[in-house]
Amino acid sequence: INIDTYILLWINGHHTEWLDQLMWWVSQSVTWIPLYIVLVGLIIYRYHSWKTVMAILLAFALAVGLSDFISSGILKPMVERLRPTHEPSLAPFLHIVNGHKGGMYGFCSSHAANTLACALLFMFVYKNKITTSMLIVWVAINSYSRIYLGVHYPTDIMAGWIIGCATAALAYALLGFLQKRHMRHGACEAAQQGDS
Repeated sequence: INIDTYILLWINGHHTEWLDQLMWWVSQSVTWIPLYIVLVGLIIYRYHSWKTVMAILLAFALAVGLSDFISSGILKPMVERLRPTHEPSLAPFLHIVNGHKGGMYGFCSSHAANTLACALLFMFVYKNKITTSMLIVWVAINSYSRIYLGVHYPTDIMAGWIIGCATAALAYALLGFLQKRHMRHGACEAAQQGDS
């Protein structure tokens, strides 16, 4: 807990006016809507089958939706760890940007969970070094912004990453299972047509 708090205060304490606004902008979900549109466009460009595209998009919905549900719907109300901005002994020492304190509980970070789930699943599906590198930077900056703004401890972020990894892996495994099943089904149909 002491190390967690020390790292939080060190990151939050190294602030400037321009960085405040940049981290605030980075931390907003709507900021990244153009990125999501680009990712969808890349998937459509790579996979020409609408069935495959829809299956991949449903896998994304599962990975991100499940990570958000686990982090916000289960863990935050179950663990009830106060956000740094709501911790009475810590809040007076934090630099708050634009008066934003977040919800009452912060374990674990749904920002970290959701962005990593999205990025990791895209890495699995798209398999491109440039986009992979860019998405890793996106996740890192987004996660860093949550600590910078004082709304999460570093361990909140790390726990979110673990959940994001798990849900992305689960969604990718399910996607692979459905694709194999579809291929087996297609092979059976072709064999039946050949017999006839």
